[in-house]
Amino acid sequence: MVFEDQAESGAAGREEWHYSPAVSLGPLRFGMTVSEAVEAAEEFGQTKVSDCLRQHTVFSPTSKIDIHRRGAIPTPPAVTAYVSEAAGLFCLAVDAVQGPPVAYDGILLVGRGMAALERDAITYAEANDVQFRIMPEGYAAPDDPGIVMRAQLVSGILRSRPLFMVPRDGAWTEWDSLPDEEYRIDGRVPGSATPPDNPWPD
Repeated sequence: MVFEDQAESGAAGREEWHYSPAVSLGPLRFGMTVSEAVEAAEEFGQTKVSDCLRQHTVFSPTSKIDIHRRGAIPTPPAVTAYVSEAAGLFCLAVDAVQGPPVAYDGILLVGRGMAALERDAITYAEANDVQFRIMPEGYAAPDDPGIVMRAQLVSGILRSRPLFMVPRDGAWTEWDSLPDEEYRIDGRVPGSATPPDNPWPD
């Protein structure tokens, strides 16, 4: 079941990407090289490859692939892929506004108000007698170690920006593998503008 209409999250009219834990998201498979990921992303749109700042020498050099919707280069990338030299593609961040809709057993994960997504995750867990995860910011999300839910500030509102991941370069968990570019505080990249007074919509 889908708890929120796609139109509410801005995903109406976009083709959904299928998530297969530890295997793939849409046309992209974990473990791909940069060239393989760029080729696979061509069916979706245009790509731009750059090097990530290497702040932790324990990890091998990492490339970032910004994947834009065809004809939409001036807008933020719809998906950002992170490819480690040692482990290959290990992280896919889906933009809250531009990204394709992705569901977890019927729960839409992309572009949701954080409070609404939390309610749906808890409702799903209670109905199916399964667990849910509490993310670092303190809200509930589906119980899948390969999903790290982040918040993205969109017009003064925090919306869901899911990261689909596998561990990289010998890291114990996906959280330990989080790219530096994806660390966010109240939906903001550190150093950005002051957060809104009430960023938690129902």
